[in-house]
Amino acid sequence: MGNTADEFLVAAEEKAFDTDHRRVINYNIGKYDAAVERGLSRLINLDTAKKKGHVIKWKMMETLDKMLPEFEANFQKRGGKVIWANDAEEANREILNIMQKAGAKTVVKSKSMVTEEIELNEFLEHHHIESLETDLGEYIVQLLGQKPYHIVTPAMHLSKEDIAKLFHERFGTPPDATPEQLTQKARELLRDKYVQADVGITGANFLIADTGSIAISENEGNARLSTSFPKIHIAIVGIEKIIPSMADLDLFWPMLATHGTGQNLTVYNTILSGPRQTGEPDGPEEMYVILLDNGRTNLLAQKEQRQGLYCIRCGACLNACPIYKNIGGHSYDTTYPGPIGSIITPHMKGMEDFKHLSYASSLCGKCSEVCPVKIDIHKMLLLNRRDAVNEGLVPNKERWGWSFWKKGMLKRKTMDYFSGKTKNWMLRTFFKKTWGHYREMPEVADKSFAKQWQDKHSGE
Repeated sequence: MGNTADEFLVAAEEKAFDTDHRRVINYNIGKYDAAVERGLSRLINLDTAKKKGHVIKWKMMETLDKMLPEFEANFQKRGGKVIWANDAEEANREILNIMQKAGAKTVVKSKSMVTEEIELNEFLEHHHIESLETDLGEYIVQLLGQKPYHIVTPAMHLSKEDIAKLFHERFGTPPDATPEQLTQKARELLRDKYVQADVGITGANFLIADTGSIAISENEGNARLSTSFPKIHIAIVGIEKIIPSMADLDLFWPMLATHGTGQNLTVYNTILSGPRQTGEPDGPEEMYVILLDNGRTNLLAQKEQRQGLYCIRCGACLNACPIYKNIGGHSYDTTYPGPIGSIITPHMKGMEDFKHLSYASSLCGKCSEVCPVKIDIHKMLLLNRRDAVNEGLVPNKERWGWSFWKKGMLKRKTMDYFSGKTKNWMLRTFFKKTWGHYREMPEVADKSFAKQWQDKHSGE
């Protein structure tokens, strides 16, 4: 195991036995479950909607080389500029170029997992540019110097008391401030920033090919403010976010909202098709869309596993996963935690360092069951495990262990050759510190069932 895997095991164990963490997460996910159940009950034919979404995303991934240039051509027609970025370094460099050319010094940023993926805030800070998160959850974790805990709800691991304490220490609000008072304080602090910022940076939930537009879903209005006031708007979007037509939002917007938060639709749904046009009252003077690869084409090249790119980032699989609910989002040490992160990260960031995530699963299949675009997540986890073995990335100890087990299991004689005493010694010696770390080790009978049967019926 590499360092990443070792760190994961330590962090996971620590969180699994942190009762306060468990209390907060169970409470927050419980509220989510109730809301989503209500939301899903409003959909007349959920399975058909999921199948339709799956087929549209399948078609997009199979024709990505045609759909992305179509988006680019249509976006450019309205004065937008498209930049293709192979990796995080290239994306960050392009953003810095735009900002330096404009003499920009301040950025307001709406919630975007892709900007987390390329570590944009750290990069801009390094170049003395202030980058402020404007989504309330993201703003809270930025104040704490943390990474988002969840794809949809970045501060899910914090209770309202934790946030009240943070605001009291930072801004002098009452230590027992209500969520409404805390939100009001954040609004006061952030409002001026939108007006003063030189650049607004967002992600996008969807790229719309036929109109050359981006679609953004949000609940707080901060993305609209980030794209309306600053003179420059930069949207950074993964290449897999493409959909064929604006008409497809009729399916994807309700499916994203319902699976993400249980709403029919999120509060604000915005379609942006380039910079401010003549006669329009607001909007940026320049608009850029950065199309980010950053390992996505590695996954696209895997025919059996490319459906990992169908993901619409609703977060449903995280909330359903018994492992995520016990070890939390930060333990994964990836931008995309939980089941979806476990299947895409090894391809985007390297199988050797991240293969362990595909083993962090009970394979219960709940993740596949709740996915709004029917990604066969638990099957992908198994395929990643297979690939790790085929690429020779498993330790010798593990390889020898399975080889020995296979030999024994294929021949009844071999299994019966060892007495129960020997088997118990092997369990204690080789498994007590790993498999038996928090379990009572099983006691193997002196004789196998076959041997007992043979002895019992030998005189008949």
